Amino acid sequence: MPINKDLILGSLSKGIRSDGRRLDEYRPIKFEFNVISKANGSASVRIGDTYVLVGIKAEIGKPFPDTPNEGVLIVNSEFVPLASPQFEAGPPDENSIELARVIDRGLRHGGAVDFKDLCIIPNEKVWILWVDIYVLDHGGDLFDATALASLAALMVTKIPVVTVEGSQVVVHDERRSLKIADYPVSVTINKIGNYLLLDPTLEELEFVEARLTVFTNSKGEICAVQKGLPGAFTYDEILKSIELAKSKGQELRSILLESFNNWEKSMRGA
Repeated sequence: MPINKDLILGSLSKGIRSDGRRLDEYRPIKFEFNVISKANGSASVRIGDTYVLVGIKAEIGKPFPDTPNEGVLIVNSEFVPLASPQFEAGPPDENSIELARVIDRGLRHGGAVDFKDLCIIPNEKVWILWVDIYVLDHGGDLFDATALASLAALMVTKIPVVTVEGSQVVVHDERRSLKIADYPVSVTINKIGNYLLLDPTLEELEFVEARLTVFTNSKGEICAVQKGLPGAFTYDEILKSIELAKSKGQELRSILLESFNNWEKSMRGA
């Protein structure tokens, strides 16, 4: 039987979701690292039925004029048509563009990467990191899943060692890891009626009236915020959302780091 809004509101009023979760509870989260052999780094994340894949490509190019001694991060996203009946083939739509911009802002202002470490020759040559996001199965909560997958991919990214000889950049076969400076994660608060919930299913997502995505860093500081959908949050709801983002952000960060450490141990033992 299709879930309608009255059924969802009735469930939320009891502090429970249609799938048995609490309002502030995430579905099971699973990471996979280095899933694309040809990429400089990659990772996938499953949150419930949502599945996203992120690949990192590194290339040498010119820095932005206002940051001549820093590397560049460029985020793109693609909603694969097979992931949802709502996704269509063709150029990125406004939802795909919004997702890419939010992830870009969160990673950049959250200080995920030491961008100065990506400078080769100031004003001339820096590493450009292309973060390519692929939504392969849309089951709700794309922002949080994609933010986690993007950060996870950066954590395993390796770039070639380079040396500068005169005005020439020599690229060597040896590779080194990126310098990860922080671990910004996003928590997206969704409003249905007077209730705030995290990690909505696709059925719940249909009735979300307002959305607030909040990135926090390892210190619990807010580093990026994005309001989405036409609905509004009250002042008290915004305060509650911020507290949720801080507490749940730490929880998501711990899951990511534990998964990464377990993966590293398995690689050393392989």
